[in-house]
Amino acid sequence: QVSTQSTGTSFVKTPSSEMAHPLFPPSFLKASEIDPAFIVRPLSSDDYKKGHCEILGQLTEVGQVSYEQWLERFEYMRTHNDSYFVVVIEDPKRNKIIASGTVMVERKFIRNCGLCGHIEDIVVDKTYRGKNLGKEIIDQLKHVGFLQGCYKIILDCSEDNVPFYNKCQFYKKEVQMVLYKHQAKL
Repeated sequence: QVSTQSTGTSFVKTPSSEMAHPLFPPSFLKASEIDPAFIVRPLSSDDYKKGHCEILGQLTEVGQVSYEQWLERFEYMRTHNDSYFVVVIEDPKRNKIIASGTVMVERKFIRNCGLCGHIEDIVVDKTYRGKNLGKEIIDQLKHVGFLQGCYKIILDCSEDNVPFYNKCQFYKKEVQMVLYKHQAKL
């Protein structure tokens, strides 16, 4: 069962029964523009059981994350809820997380001690693609980041995903570099 919660001028669908513990206040989200059969909301402390690690596994290597490990990380993020914002989309008919994305807020010295948002870990379940769920996740993360006061929001992506992010108002700038620990010569 789903109810509509007022967030000022927006409405966000949330489960009628209270979420166990949302990562951040649902009022930070804007009105959803996707099929109303799906629920757009903050990551919740019960989402491990709804397949949060499985959906992330469609993006990259997750490893063997136990419920205890996941919950410990969730609680760390929740206690630092001015820095970590994970938005998910749930298919309530299947009690399953079908999309996820994160915006992390970096506190900088430059730009008058400004804030910069970093979008990470965008994934939509392969069986749900083509329903604008990825765009919804990105739009929500941009909204949350700018609501937090970020002067810019950045992300890294593969060349194949550039057209998608262009549709989400991002443009190419500079170059991404990486160094993995196992490759480092220290």
